[in-house]
Amino acid sequence: METKDNERKLNRYDLEDQILYTGFSNFDDAENYAQTENGELVEVAFKDGNDNPEVSNEAGLLEKKLHYSVKAGPEYKFIHSSDEAFRQYADELQKIKAKLEESPPDERYLANFELENAEDPIIVLKNDQFESVTSRERSKYLKHASVYEIGVSTKKS
Repeated sequence: METKDNERKLNRYDLEDQILYTGFSNFDDAENYAQTENGELVEVAFKDGNDNPEVSNEAGLLEKKLHYSVKAGPEYKFIHSSDEAFRQYADELQKIKAKLEESPPDERYLANFELENAEDPIIVLKNDQFESVTSRERSKYLKHASVYEIGVSTKKS
């Protein structure tokens, strides 16, 4: 069996009648993958703190050409590293990083648990105030969030 490089980064979900792939770094990557694999672009929802995907259209990702969105109530905002608003909070992340580098090793170990996501960070705001940094994967389990990702659906053979 041949493994494609980009498939190693994707999450695969085997459903009854289809296979869903998520984890695309942007909308164009998902679109290209769908064309290459004869798949269909779909919105995939993860609700109620679980990792059980559902095909959805609640967030309108296809229409907006977005690859990721989170809804967690009016007081919370999740800002992905690809969002323009992310840059506004980059200074806050730098301050946290600098503080960690000054702290004793045992504190750094515990604090790094919160900042483990350098590759695909998500900033969580509560009432427009910085709360934490998480990853796309962990955002599924936080704040009773509904997470929406662009995905590709292929038929099972």
